[in-house]
Amino acid sequence: MSTAEQIDHGDLRDAVRDFLAARSPSSAVRTAMDSGYDERVWRELTADLGLAAIAVPERFGGAGAGMPELAVVFEEMGAALLCSPFFATVALAIPALLASDDADVIGDLLPGLLDGSATGTLILDGALEVWQPHKVSLTARRDGGGFLISGDAPLVLDGDRADVILAAARTGDGLSLFAVPGDAPGLQRTPLTALDRTRRPARLRFADVPARLVGDEGGATRALTRASDLALVALAAEQTGGAARCLTMAVDYAKNRIQFGRAIGSFQAVKHRCADMLVLVEGARSAAYHAAEVWDSPELPVAAAVAKLACSEAFLQCALDSMRTHGGIGFTWEHDAHLYVRRAKASQLMFGSPDTHAGRLADLITHPKDDA
Repeated sequence: MSTAEQIDHGDLRDAVRDFLAARSPSSAVRTAMDSGYDERVWRELTADLGLAAIAVPERFGGAGAGMPELAVVFEEMGAALLCSPFFATVALAIPALLASDDADVIGDLLPGLLDGSATGTLILDGALEVWQPHKVSLTARRDGGGFLISGDAPLVLDGDRADVILAAARTGDGLSLFAVPGDAPGLQRTPLTALDRTRRPARLRFADVPARLVGDEGGATRALTRASDLALVALAAEQTGGAARCLTMAVDYAKNRIQFGRAIGSFQAVKHRCADMLVLVEGARSAAYHAAEVWDSPELPVAAAVAKLACSEAFLQCALDSMRTHGGIGFTWEHDAHLYVRRAKASQLMFGSPDTHAGRLADLITHPKDDA
């Protein structure tokens, strides 16, 4: 029996949900928005619970499961609005590292990412847009036995605090992947304030920064394309969790808010709104988990595009409808409804808008052998 078959999704969900209820309540989220993530929680997620290692092959020290199990984790983290380097490390850096098939670099960098002693991130196009290899703007040149990277990456998730930065850059042989320490000389990192304050983007500027080649020079396109699709699946699962939490918040409030002598949930308009939210949540969950199920098959690019399209729209609509159901209090800073709206809008645009992925989906269906 495989490790994946031994992991019960219900037990995994309960364990992650209980942990986040205790360690990432609304008060902790608001504190982390201002002061940064809780390093103790990060260590507990990785070293104690082993969540970063779920989809990592056993030969590299992982649990040997896959995206279906990891999707459960990301769904619960999305519901809790967890402020953590978990997404950048586990949904971006680790898949790119594994897809490179560079055993030496994997052996050097992966253990720290799995046990929480290091965090990571990945620079694809440097702007958190839909992955298109021709948009990579960083360049790298040989310098003796190594490489030096130059260029700007205006939007890098957790880029100001990552210990390991994996970056796509162009060399004379084509698109390549490089590993850069967070404290490398010549690297300037500037944290940015974003609409969604539960995430932490940064601008990174490379001025002849020493870098280590990961994999073969000029051979990174396939690995980065796979890493990009897996990131879409993780984001879709996270969006599903956020949408489901918005539905729960709206239903709970509709049951308890009394207006004109009756609960507002008894009003037909509110019933219809909540029913529509339920349909969106279930559709998003179906799309996200289908993409997770085909994570290691040729169906992944199409499924990932569908998931990003469906889950982005579902999360934003549910977040807005939850805020509207709460009425005036839902618009206030003190209530959490607006935090989900901010996360939903930012997530909708991250790695490409729904319209962009609709176009990508059309291209994938029309030209199934082409890179999107």
